[in-house]
Amino acid sequence: MAIPGGASVIPLEFYPVVAAAVAAELAWYAHRRRPYPWAETATSLAIFLIRVPAKLASAGILGAVAWFIWMHRAATLPLDRWWGLALLFAAVEFCYYWAHRLGHEVRWVWASHSVHHSPTSLHLASAFRLGATETLSGGWLVYLPLYFLGFNPVAVAAMLALNLFYQFWLHTEAVGTLGPLEWVLNTPAHHRVHHASNPCYLDRNYGGVVIVWDRLFGTFAAARPEVPLTYGLAHATPSVNPVVVCSREWVAMGRDVIRARGLRGRLGQLFGRPGDSLSARALIPQRDSP
Repeated sequence: MAIPGGASVIPLEFYPVVAAAVAAELAWYAHRRRPYPWAETATSLAIFLIRVPAKLASAGILGAVAWFIWMHRAATLPLDRWWGLALLFAAVEFCYYWAHRLGHEVRWVWASHSVHHSPTSLHLASAFRLGATETLSGGWLVYLPLYFLGFNPVAVAAMLALNLFYQFWLHTEAVGTLGPLEWVLNTPAHHRVHHASNPCYLDRNYGGVVIVWDRLFGTFAAARPEVPLTYGLAHATPSVNPVVVCSREWVAMGRDVIRARGLRGRLGQLFGRPGDSLSARALIPQRDSP
């Protein structure tokens, strides 16, 4: 299961599904005569291994915080009623949207989330590339009100685990658009836009299972035929070194804090928008797309 910001574990019965999906994607690459990104896959798997002990170590702390708030909750939401489960799904999805959005709009949180956006191609193995410092970044704080409102921490963890597992299949170019489902669900087409680093696609499509919150809050974008998707980080050079990928935004942020002038300038480097950082402004993107 998963405590927000803590360890994330895919149930063992899901691993055959993951393996079969990766095999199908490999066959798709072969059929299209496209080279499979083996180096990036190896980097993603290495980062996954780096992440596991860090997340396991933090799970106990975050679990204790969750249970403390739960013990002082204002109400108890029944999970043996359909409407209780529906509220749980909507609440977790809502919090995921905002946690994800903060991961793009606040540099301190982006320092961890940028790891996920570092691949220069989008394939299923990209889903395993998640930062090992998410506990430090604090995106998990968004979920804390759920426990006070009466959502059991174990139920929240289970729903978030299902949410994250759903997103596994979104990381591929092998699936096209899905017709009317595109209006409600987060789909591979929507998530490809999310991973694109073209200026017109940046910071869009934050949803987990559904795309509803993006449509409501104005962060939705669809792919434009005249602007081919370009993956990778907009303000960093690609790397297949897992240590570099996991640490470079933290290093850059520390360097920028030292270079910044005044308290306001330093706080801006820590908690401002990533694209406004000194490092981002110093690196001119090598692309001409709108």
